[in-house]
Amino acid sequence: MKKTNNNEVDRHMNTIIGKDTVITGTLDIKGALRIDGSVKGKIICSDCVTIGTTGVVDADIEGKTAIVAGRMNGNINTSEKIELQAKCEMNGDLQTKSLVIEQGAIFSGACNMKDEKPSLGFMNDKKGAPKTVSAKDQGGF
Repeated sequence: MKKTNNNEVDRHMNTIIGKDTVITGTLDIKGALRIDGSVKGKIICSDCVTIGTTGVVDADIEGKTAIVAGRMNGNINTSEKIELQAKCEMNGDLQTKSLVIEQGAIFSGACNMKDEKPSLGFMNDKKGAPKTVSAKDQGGF
């Protein structure tokens, strides 16, 4: 038996929903999730949600990353990355930092790749208040 450390264990698939399985409700998964069957409701996952080529999801998804190879109806919100593979059908809105759409993927929806909190540090001084600069400060008049 191969000995693994905690980081290697976290990368393994924790939950698999088989091809002929139908689940309705809210799924709260610690670790990775693979869906080859059908899920309706809401999915909250601490790691990666993978929708296989036979997977059909009618749900909103929240997770770290998402890979869609099957059919997805709903919104996906990830903290890291969303990948839409070549034969997927995605109907819904996406919120993520990074997006990959392979040629042949069907995507109908909107995508937002901006952080919720804008990082405009150049406009604020150290205390967070807007800094005003006069012409006198810039060596003018």
